[in-house]
Amino acid sequence: MKILLVLPAAEHLRVTRKSRRVTKRNMLRFSLLSLTTVAALTPSGHQVEIVDENVEAVDFDADIDLVGITFMTALANRAYEIAAEFQARGRIVVGGGYHPTLCPEDAAEHLDAVVVGDAEGTWPRLLADVEAGQLRKIYRSEQLCDLADTPVPRRDLTDRTAKHYVTTNAVQTGRGCPNDCRYCSIAAFHHSTHRNRPLARVMEELRQVPRDFMFVDDNIIGDRDYARRLFRAMAPMRKRWVSQCSIDIADDPETLDLARRAGCRGLFIGIETVSQRNLEAMNKSFNDSGRYRERIAAIRRKGIGIVAGMIVGLDDDDAGVFQRTLRFLQRTCIDSLQLNIMTPLPGTPLYDDMERQGRIIDRDWSHYDFRRCVFRPARMTPGQLQDGADWLYSQFYRLDRIVWRFARGLFRIGLLPAVLALKLNLTYRRDLIAQGRRGRNPAREGIPLPVGLERPAEG
Repeated sequence: MKILLVLPAAEHLRVTRKSRRVTKRNMLRFSLLSLTTVAALTPSGHQVEIVDENVEAVDFDADIDLVGITFMTALANRAYEIAAEFQARGRIVVGGGYHPTLCPEDAAEHLDAVVVGDAEGTWPRLLADVEAGQLRKIYRSEQLCDLADTPVPRRDLTDRTAKHYVTTNAVQTGRGCPNDCRYCSIAAFHHSTHRNRPLARVMEELRQVPRDFMFVDDNIIGDRDYARRLFRAMAPMRKRWVSQCSIDIADDPETLDLARRAGCRGLFIGIETVSQRNLEAMNKSFNDSGRYRERIAAIRRKGIGIVAGMIVGLDDDDAGVFQRTLRFLQRTCIDSLQLNIMTPLPGTPLYDDMERQGRIIDRDWSHYDFRRCVFRPARMTPGQLQDGADWLYSQFYRLDRIVWRFARGLFRIGLLPAVLALKLNLTYRRDLIAQGRRGRNPAREGIPLPVGLERPAEG
């Protein structure tokens, strides 16, 4: 069969046959790992191509037999549009990924078949059923797959578009996270488990990638003992990489030091909120907001930049949260920010809570992109949350603050992490300008910081 694997894109980022301009946001494009892994799982004899709508247009008239689409909730509507176009031309369309796994009934209304959970085990079976004319509606693994069965991804399929990504060399040592944060689709997808690939397989793959690459693990220290063995084995390779993990890596000096020696130069860390009440309500009290300052400083002292994931709109947040969060980010010397409006993703406990409480006010999946308010906040209006989030983002990425962060980073975390942070800062700023987002601060000035964050951090 001729198989086309598709990654949909939001409308303002989408490349089409009429508009072929690729937006300048390479720093935010770093992996097609799900599709390249599915391609590697495809039995020999089939022809596979990959299209990412962020960088090239989908050819709906292509000579293909089967289309596979992977998507999260915010891209579900676009995935269904793509499916309809191909189905109108007589193609079979199947889907997988987070939204089809967590909302299989919704996806099944628009697709010929749905893969629920990991593709290992189910994808080859689906292809065999297509060839036999016995395609079923739902393909679901009976248990979480053994990652020893996961092949090296087909990176060769991204060669022609690689220039549009910060890197296509994405490596995964494990999937999932042992934490059970109530808002997290990763926890829901993987049932709050963490699984590792055999270390020997990972090391073999690492020998094939360039010096600079990315680990796309959900939590690189999800298994602390495995992480230490990995970092020790990597140290002689002199690689340089970024990844994501929980903030408690700062509590383990040995693991933190080994990560730096193994080449870690940047980490995305879900800090989420400065409110301990919010953390407790979301099952993330281990973050311990009272210790943010010392933990962030410990990581940065190792020459590791921090991209902070922050959420606004949680139930303990009032209209002053935006000013408090901005001060926190400045005083703890955060290098880059990914700001999310709290979004109840379907399939998560948070969504179920909101549904029972009648607080969901928008069911347009395309609005579930973490940049729009789709629910009724507890202590402010939806408009205040939207305005405040836009204001906080635009204030953090003011040009003078970007320049200052870069200068500070050169001295505190080193040249490479500082340059990476600068490029990321400028990319987010360009996005904000293109979208015309400025917002406003809905609260009065002079809101105090939580206890323990009154003084600038060192590190």
